[in-house]
Amino acid sequence: MNHPTVMLEFQDRIAVVTLNRPEKRNAFHEEMWGAFTQTTETLRRSPPRAIVLTGAGDKAFSAGFDVNPDNPQVANLVGAVEKRDREAIGVFIRYLQGAIRAFTSLPVPVIAALNGMAYGGGAELAVQCDLRVMDESAVLCFSETRLGLMPDWGGGVALTRLCGPSIAADLILTARKVGAPEALALGLVSRVSKKGKALEDALTLAGAVAANGPRAVQSALRVIRGSASLPLDEAMAFEAELAAELIASGECVHGITAFLTRQEPVFPDVE
Repeated sequence: MNHPTVMLEFQDRIAVVTLNRPEKRNAFHEEMWGAFTQTTETLRRSPPRAIVLTGAGDKAFSAGFDVNPDNPQVANLVGAVEKRDREAIGVFIRYLQGAIRAFTSLPVPVIAALNGMAYGGGAELAVQCDLRVMDESAVLCFSETRLGLMPDWGGGVALTRLCGPSIAADLILTARKVGAPEALALGLVSRVSKKGKALEDALTLAGAVAANGPRAVQSALRVIRGSASLPLDEAMAFEAELAAELIASGECVHGITAFLTRQEPVFPDVE
C-alpha cells in the first residue's frame, strides 16, 4: 500500500513508513491523517517484525500539525474555538491521539528515525515510538506552549513516562530546542547517528530486532510497554504469565537448538 503523503515499503521483514510532505516539513493535514490510519491498518493486518518511521527529505522528521489555512482541519478547529465548543475540540484531540496510539501500539517495535527537526506533534509522535535514532544535526522541540497550546497527541504523557516529570516540565514549559547530544543524555533518544545516517542506522537496529524470535520480541515488548503503570507485584505476574506462554509456544526450541549447534537461529513468523 502506498499513498502520496504516507509511503509504506518493505525491506525483508521490516516495514518502512515515510511521512511524505517534505515541502511542508512532513506536517500532518487531513489527507495525511487518513493515509496514516490506513497504513496502520495495513500493518495491523499483516505485522512485519519491526517498523521504522521517518520523514521524507533531509530537513524534517515532522513539524507536527499543519496549521496552514488550506488544511480543512484548521478551519474546523478555528470554528470550534470561536464557539468555545469544548466538546468538538475534545473529539478532535481524541481522534489525533487515537491515530497515533493505534500506530505506536502495533504489536512489533516501532523505531523513529529522526532525520531532521521534530517539532510539536512531530516530537510527540517520536517519544511514543519504542526506540529513537536521531541524526546528529536534528532537533527536538515540544513547541506547543510557544503557541499558547500544550502537547495533545499523547506526547506530554509519553515524555513524562520516558524521562520523568522534571525533564518533561523543562522541555514542555520552556518549549526550548534540544539537540542530539542532550537528547541522548536525557534518554530522549536511544542512539545518535552521523549526519544523514539516521534511517540507515534505524534499519540496522530494526534488522537486529527482526533476527530474534518474533514471539519473544512481541512478548517482551508487551511487558516493556505495559508494566510501567502497574504495581510491582502485578508487573512481575504479567511478565511471568507472558514468559510462560512464550516458552510453551516452543519458539525457544529454534533458538536453543541453533545455539547448541553453533548456527544462526531461523525463527518462523508469528501466524
